Amino acid sequence: MSETPSSTLSSALRRLYFVRFGFTLVWAALLFLTGGAMGPFLTILLIVYPLFDAASVYWQIRAEGDDRRAKVSEWINVVVSVLVAITLGWTSTVSTSVALTVWGVWAIGAGLPQLITAIRNRRSGGQVPQMLSGGISLFAGGAFVAQGLAGSEMIVGVAGYALVGAVFFLASAVRLSVVLRRKVEA
Repeated sequence: MSETPSSTLSSALRRLYFVRFGFTLVWAALLFLTGGAMGPFLTILLIVYPLFDAASVYWQIRAEGDDRRAKVSEWINVVVSVLVAITLGWTSTVSTSVALTVWGVWAIGAGLPQLITAIRNRRSGGQVPQMLSGGISLFAGGAFVAQGLAGSEMIVGVAGYALVGAVFFLASAVRLSVVLRRKVEA
């Protein structure tokens, strides 16, 4: 039995979500180990995460295969993530609280398109965790902005936020595995 376009997308998303889960675990562990101390390693970590996010969303766009469907929310996510990586590279050398504020703005800017994309991809299966993740990003982003504007230097908190996202990616990957197994058995 050949795969349907929906099955192909589900398989691609499952792989992507497992990769994003693993990457985020490693990234968060490294950020926790730095303790959020300013320096070149923190700057690299803060640049790498949004760039990886942009690359993942770009890969998802390419994997979807439906060129007729508008992909505005995904492209917004890619552009915003690249711009944030550049901005975090600069702000992390100036002030951790400013970097925290930028991270918060990014969480909001990336969370909304993630929520929209997950709602649109709901027929592929495993999207409820992505909807929740997008919604949580909106609220967490607001909290990071407020903390950064208040002068907080606790950037390591974004590692916890990233880990919550990792759990949602794992949940989506596992759910997609179940959906795909049922399609094969049917």
